[in-house]
Amino acid sequence: MVINQLEEGFPVSLLCETLDASRSAYYAWRQDELGPRRREDNRLMPTIRSVFWEHRRRYGARRIAVELAARNEPCGRRRVGRLMAQMGLVAIQPRSFKPRTTDSRHTLGYSPNLLIDAPPPDGINQLWVGDITYVPLLGGDFLYLAMLMDRYSRRIVG
Repeated sequence: MVINQLEEGFPVSLLCETLDASRSAYYAWRQDELGPRRREDNRLMPTIRSVFWEHRRRYGARRIAVELAARNEPCGRRRVGRLMAQMGLVAIQPRSFKPRTTDSRHTLGYSPNLLIDAPPPDGINQLWVGDITYVPLLGGDFLYLAMLMDRYSRRIVG
């Protein structure tokens, strides 16, 4: 700091006023002591960074705070978030999995609709049509549902 070099010839208050710096900030810098919170933050930062990379950037502030508590280093979620922001650590947010039954972007062409020009069936078991879909379940699971319907009786046969 320039003030430190000029301190012997001029009063500190005049130097701080001229350089638009507060005297308290100058004296705190000169004392060069970190407060207990800052020291604790500096001690936690490497641990947070190691947990972050250990879990391949998948853990955010909440999960890292839980991991620190499991390692007997209790730390709040907001504090972990603040320290992660200071270190520039941003967790990956993977897209949630949504099963798809149809790939609409394929380049294979499409089958013609053979039922458009066909006469309607005049008895059971002459024409079956089918479809497949997925049903979401509680907890994020899902199952596929495939059905065959008799076109004449409109009953599900399979």
